[in-house]
Amino acid sequence: MSGTRMSSVVFACMDADTLGGIQRVTHTVAQGLADRGHDVHVIGLHRAEIPFRYVEQPGYTRHVIHHTPIGKVSQRGARRERRMLEGLFHQVGPGFAVLSSPGVVPRLKPLLPERLLPIGQYHGSYEHARGSWHLRSVRGHYGGLEKAVFLSEDDAWLFSEHALLPNTWTIPNPLPAWPSQTAGLTRRRVLGVGRLEGVKRFDRLISAFAEACRMADSQGSAPHGAASHGAAPHNALPNGAHPDGTDRHGAVRNAPSDGADLHGAASRDVPPNGADAGWELHLIGEGAELERLRAHALACGVAGQVVFRGTVAASGMEREYLDGSVLGLSSEHEGLPLVIGEAASYGVPTVAFDVSGGVRSLVLDRETGLLVPPGDVTAFAAALAALMASTEERRRLGTAARAHVEAFRLDRVLDRWEILFEQVTR
Repeated sequence: MSGTRMSSVVFACMDADTLGGIQRVTHTVAQGLADRGHDVHVIGLHRAEIPFRYVEQPGYTRHVIHHTPIGKVSQRGARRERRMLEGLFHQVGPGFAVLSSPGVVPRLKPLLPERLLPIGQYHGSYEHARGSWHLRSVRGHYGGLEKAVFLSEDDAWLFSEHALLPNTWTIPNPLPAWPSQTAGLTRRRVLGVGRLEGVKRFDRLISAFAEACRMADSQGSAPHGAASHGAAPHNALPNGAHPDGTDRHGAVRNAPSDGADLHGAASRDVPPNGADAGWELHLIGEGAELERLRAHALACGVAGQVVFRGTVAASGMEREYLDGSVLGLSSEHEGLPLVIGEAASYGVPTVAFDVSGGVRSLVLDRETGLLVPPGDVTAFAAALAALMASTEERRRLGTAARAHVEAFRLDRVLDRWEILFEQVTR
């Protein structure tokens, strides 16, 4: 952004190098600001258990304070942390300290010199914050900062109202790159991207995929809006159970150990040329839930259609999106999930649970993708089936999705950071 005064910018995270959304955004913005001439530093208070390199040749300086993973810090460790941070801040010129989470703010703010103006960031949604200690911490600490930055206008407004913050600001997470190619959307592949951890609820995505494979042929001729924020047709089962071995929220019920009966249920009455024929769900990521998810896919009768890909390097994700036709986002909570924006930049539409303002800012329901009520696996399956059944509908939504996420391109988000810096120093 022309005319912006160059300054020092310090980004501080609990852990700056784990494979995760906060870390990825931090390194992307840090590199972008460094490329614009700012003196940028990225601090991780703790060492990542499995470090991930986000930028091959960083133009910023990286610092790790504790060489142990996140956990309780001894008194001796706290004194060492204070000395190291004070020494680091002494060497940094005037500018801004971006504190990335409620856990970071109270640890660093008391140590900042006056020439480093504190800006708080919250990468989650208001819905998530109010269900944890985060809301109390944001209410107690963020109001005393120069600005409190949230990911969406919805979240900024909710925090201003319920956390009584007078200093809210909105900056979305940026897309790390903008592709020149878009997906053809003809491959029969649904994507799920993220850590295989409980909060991502890939069990629900597997459940919905299994059900979509059964219902896609009959759903294909129905208006897709019926799947959006509404009940989908479903064969009645006792106590709201699903034929895939889950309850209505996709939680795994007790299933036969060999999965044979469920596999049979999944295979019966499927037309040979139905929309489910040949469809696969590719889960990209690693995590503690891997074996449980394998078992769940078997119980749902789709073990042969769910492909666990493991971690794919950032440089390899272009191929994954180009080969995809639909993205499924089944998380329990999200701030502003960049995976939706990345898929959209390749023209791939998303089906997602409507869990936050950040999700709603990325997915305009029935315009750029489909949103369904949080936790409603049947509605998710119906929405997924509608897109699996119609290449034309995938292309309509995907084209609009790519146009919509232009606003999340890196240069535009960096402009917003520099506007914030100018606002703070007026």
